[in-house]
Amino acid sequence: MHPNLPPSPWVLRFASLIRAGGSVLDVACGSGRHLRALAGRGWQLHGVDRDTDAFDTLRTIATLHEADLQAAPWPFGAQRFDALIVTNYLWRPLLPALLDALAPAGMLIYETFADGQQNIGRPSNPDFLLRHGELLDMVRPRLRVIAFEDGFVTTPRPAFVQRICAAAPPLGGAPHPAYNL
Repeated sequence: MHPNLPPSPWVLRFASLIRAGGSVLDVACGSGRHLRALAGRGWQLHGVDRDTDAFDTLRTIATLHEADLQAAPWPFGAQRFDALIVTNYLWRPLLPALLDALAPAGMLIYETFADGQQNIGRPSNPDFLLRHGELLDMVRPRLRVIAFEDGFVTTPRPAFVQRICAAAPPLGGAPHPAYNL
């Protein structure tokens, strides 16, 4: 948990694509930097994390769920969200549940560490680093990719990352809307 990290510019860039009044789940929300950044915009905010240290300061803006996403079943059952935000977190067995948790036309905004990170810092365990193009390959069969990046960033700190914004199909096979970037 990094309480002083600013919200991800990637998350902020694509937040405007989330359905007005929709439900947003911040997966492995940590200190709540994204919940705080999205508060007051009319969304129903939810956060889930096994570390509840920041929960007391977040209860006024979000519904919070304590869960160990790596050791227990997906805590939301069949509940669907209009957006899922995932940053600096990777647990591959959870990826199918994340895709299943998207409501029709729901947005996945995901950014985490990628191969190359082990050469400059933590995390360095390959279990927590995406392979080249892995995030893109994971979502492409089910979601429409709106934006994808796989490379090196210098802010907020130097890191190798992959990030994606992708949309679930709209209800009833309707075409995807035009996304204003």
